[in-house]
This record gives sequence, structure tokens and C-alpha cells, in this order.
Amino acid sequence: MRRTCKVISVLVPGLLFCSLSPAYAASAEMPTLVHDIGISILVASILSIIFVRFKIPSIAAFLLCGILIGPIGLKLITEPANIDTISELGFILLLFLIGMEIDLRRMLRSGKMILITGVLQYPITVLFGFLVVNGLVSAGLSSGLGDTYDALYFGIFIAGSSTLLVIKLFQENYELDTEPGRIALGLLVFQDIWAVIFIIVQPTLAAPSLVPVLMTFVGIALLASVSYFLAKSLVPLVFKWLAKEPQLILVGAIGWCFSIVFLGSNLDYAGSFLFGESSHFSVDTGMSALIAGLTVAALPYNREIIAKVGIVRDFFVTLFFVGLGMSIPPIENVSVVLIALGLAVFAVLSRQLIFFPLLYFTGGDQRHAQVASIRLAQISEFGLVIAYLGTHYGHISNELSSSIVFAFILTALLTPLLYKYAYEIHRKVAPFLQMIGFKEPAGDDQQSGMDYDIVLLGFHRVASSLLHDIAKHKPELVSRILVVDFNVQLHPAIRELGAGVRYGDLSNDEILLNAGVGKAKVVIATIPDDILRGTSNKKLVQTVRRINQKAIIIANAEEMSSAQAVYANGADYVYMSRIDTARALENIITRTLDGVLQDYRHEEETLHGLHHERTEILK
Repeated sequence: MRRTCKVISVLVPGLLFCSLSPAYAASAEMPTLVHDIGISILVASILSIIFVRFKIPSIAAFLLCGILIGPIGLKLITEPANIDTISELGFILLLFLIGMEIDLRRMLRSGKMILITGVLQYPITVLFGFLVVNGLVSAGLSSGLGDTYDALYFGIFIAGSSTLLVIKLFQENYELDTEPGRIALGLLVFQDIWAVIFIIVQPTLAAPSLVPVLMTFVGIALLASVSYFLAKSLVPLVFKWLAKEPQLILVGAIGWCFSIVFLGSNLDYAGSFLFGESSHFSVDTGMSALIAGLTVAALPYNREIIAKVGIVRDFFVTLFFVGLGMSIPPIENVSVVLIALGLAVFAVLSRQLIFFPLLYFTGGDQRHAQVASIRLAQISEFGLVIAYLGTHYGHISNELSSSIVFAFILTALLTPLLYKYAYEIHRKVAPFLQMIGFKEPAGDDQQSGMDYDIVLLGFHRVASSLLHDIAKHKPELVSRILVVDFNVQLHPAIRELGAGVRYGDLSNDEILLNAGVGKAKVVIATIPDDILRGTSNKKLVQTVRRINQKAIIIANAEEMSSAQAVYANGADYVYMSRIDTARALENIITRTLDGVLQDYRHEEETLHGLHHERTEILK
């Protein structure tokens, strides 16, 4: 109780709620577990409010909370082991949800750019960090680095990006379905898998031996096989029963997660029975949780499970990062700060020296590869976990472990700015990239002399569906359509359909002029302003009207007021998806009330086909 009063008086000095009688204090003695969790959540919530107000990532607030209430701060935590225990739960649930977010089939279909870059980026970046540290040591500039495993851990720390920070920003800006979003998500998944593999191997670094590692992988394969079998046979039936009581979905999901965790941790018994007592097939709790998530990712209740477990996960993850903050030792020399700065600098540099070239040379266009690389320029939360374990195993010093936390905070603070200005940064460096050989795709020579009646500015969902319907119902029009878009990954599929396609940045007036917009009869802008970067529908219409006075311009708007502005700049027709959808639903409701919904559905499916049978370029 006295400690609770202490923290309240520290946070709110004028508060007088602690004038309790000794008798009352004794009768209301709080268990240490509840006290420590309460203090952690209280301080974390106050700091989070402040950090969010100034648009600083909340993870930095949690880490700072741990520093403030931990051994080097106000010493408000009575039993740090309590937070360690709770944070372990957060780690398990975090990996469980990461597993549920991983779609292995989609990953394998993602094309060579993501597959090749995902496989090579992590080990190449680790090698880059390893060489950097050894070079600094040789030059006498190591400043605290130089122990046996420091170079390896330095490479590991800069190789991964923050899944929590990056995905959160893409979701908040509705850009996860854009090309940079898909690239970032694909690389993050591969990075998480690489990090988990290192965590598996990590305990054997002091005494490298192939047999224990092979046994661990055999254990993982065995656990994955059993989990997959159960997920295909028993689990769907159980969740079908639980679905009748939605509140039980959470209980069932966490129960499944810990069933696999307990099974993985007890595989040694199976190994001893089959191969003798020297066999160790047990699987780490984190890897077991990841497998549990992977094996139920295809369930029809996937979204419901993620939503419900996510709420509980956030509570435990908060304590996980608070616990990491508490584990930071005092800064006793300047080397901790220097190493943290070095980690941050080389993490950002590696995105330009490794991430960007790999994405570019495996088929990505210059703009998307650069934007995705810039937005991945931070230290991964997996790096914090690896640092924590590395200290526990005696591989790295407390100073290096502290440096990774400070480097994480530093890059976390930079991330929102790098995310926001990624396109602007690319625009500034594009001429230099062009000069050193990272060329923007040239136009199609076979199509360069052709004029097109219809020009689609950009290619996203609406354009994909439109081109599909035109190809089906008016195929003679397809060859008269030109698509201007900078996603070169889609260009072959568009050409295969019969339309023309040219590389172009819609924010560049010169590119629109050279693309043939000046000779088109109809120009259509289907991409909403939320997704456009460097321009807007209003600016596009203004530019097109200046280039082509006679063209019919069709654009879109998301708000009523912006529709008026688009019209004022020269559009002939402005559609709004929300209004068009509402009108379609009004028609469906009317037919439903008239009792002819099934007839209407039959007519639509006969005319347009079934939704899942559409062979669009963007699925």
C-alpha cells in the first residue's frame, strides 16, 4: 500500500487519497502480483497518453515505463519476476497471432520478388553487420564491441524490422493493400521466421553442435504435423460448437495455443521413449505458439479469433515491453549510447544498401522498392527478445543489451516520419538512383507509337474489376485501353489481357503528357485520394484538362465537398463509391421486399458470373 501511495504521489503530487489509516492499509494489503501489474499498467497508460498525443510510438512509452519504475528508476516494482512471468504470456500470444496472420499459400504465390528478397535479405544483412563490427574492431573504433558474439548479434539486430510498428502504420493509413504494403508485409513475415530460427539455434551458440539443432527441427516438424492433423480434423468441429457461444471463441483459441505449447515442451518424453534419454525434441514456447497460430490460420473463424485474442494480447505485450525496460541496467559509460547510435545508423543504411537493391533486381520498380525499404528502417521487437535471451545465455554484455533497447526507441521515434515522407524522400533521391543504374522501367517499345481512346490512370481494385468486365462484355474495347501505372509487377498481366500499359508516376505531369493522355478520348481516374501519393483526383483532373481540352474526364471522390472541387477543375463526371454502393443496396433491398431477390441474383450471376470465379488481375 505504501508503494502504491508513493507512485500516486510521484505522478500526481497534489493527490491526497493515501491518507488511509494503518488498520485499513493492513486489511487491504494488495498481493505483490496485482500491485506490480497495477503499477506497470498505470504508469504505462499515463506515458502512452502523452506519447500518442505527440505521435510517438506507444512501444517507446512502455519501455520508458519499465525504466522509470524499475531498478534504475523509482524502484516501484516489488517483484520483477512477476512482470517477467506475465510478459512471457504476452510473448506467447504475440507469436500465436503472428502465426495466424501468416498465409503460407499466399506467401508462396507472392512472386519471386518477395520470395527471393525474403530468403536472402536477412542473412545478407546479418553478414553486413558482422563485417561492419569486425571492420570497426580492426580500425580500433569498436567502442565497447569486440566480444565473441558481438558482431553476430549486431548483424541480427539490424536485420529485422518492427512488425508491430510497420503494420500498425500501414493499417492506420489504409495502405496495407498497396504495393509497398504488400512488399513490407511479405518481408516482415520472412524476417519473423528467420528470427524464430535464430532463437531456436541461439542456446547452442556457446557449444555449436549439429545434433541438438537437428533434433530441435525434428521436434518442430513433429509438432507441426500433429498440430496440422488436429487442426484439420478435431479443431474445426470444436470451434463449430464454440461459435454458438461467441464469448467462448477466445477461451477456445487460447486453449488451443497452450495445448500446442504444452505438447511442444513435453516432446522430450516422446523422444526418450523412441530414441533414448539423450534425445531432446522439445520445442520452444514461442515456436510452439507460432505453429499453433499457423495451423488454425485457415479456419473460417480466423478473423474472430484474431480480434478477441488481440485484445488480451495487447495487455500482456504491454507488460512484456515494460519488463524489457525494467531489465535495462544503468548507463555507466558513453559506449552504450555510441553503440545505440551505430545500430540505428547501420539499420537505416542496410535498407538502402541491401533491401532496396534486392527488391529492385528481383523485379520491383524503383519507387515501390525504395518506399518499402524506407518504411522498414527500424529495429525489430524480435531484436529486443533476442537481446534479452542473449544476455541470459551470457553471449552479450548488459551494455550491448541496453544499446539495442535505446536503438529500438530511437528508430521507433524516426519511423512515423520516415513513413510519412517516404514518397518525398524517393522523389528527392530518384535522379541519383537513376544516375547510378537503378533505372525506372522504360515504356513498351511495341506500344510507344500507338494512340489509345481510353486511358486508365493508375491500376487498383476498381480498375482491375473494370478491365475484367470490359474484357468479358466488350472485348473489342480492350485493345483501345491504355493503363498508366508504376507497379511493374502487374504490367505483364495487363498486356496479356490485351490492353496497353506504360510505366508512369501519376504525380508527374511530363509523364502523363508522354504517356498519350493528350490524344485520349476518355480519361478515367479510379484510385481514391487515400491511396494516391504526391497527387489527388483534383490535381489529376486539372493536369489532364490542361493537357487535353477535348477529353471526357471521369474521376472519383470520397467526400461530398471534394466531389464539387473535382468538378470545378474540369471533370465531366465524378463518381463516389459510397453512393454507388448505397444505390446498389437500395435496389437489392427493394427486390428483397418484392420477393424477387433470388431472381435478381440469378440474373446477375448469369450476366457477370460468380464472384469467386472472376479471373481478375488483382484478386
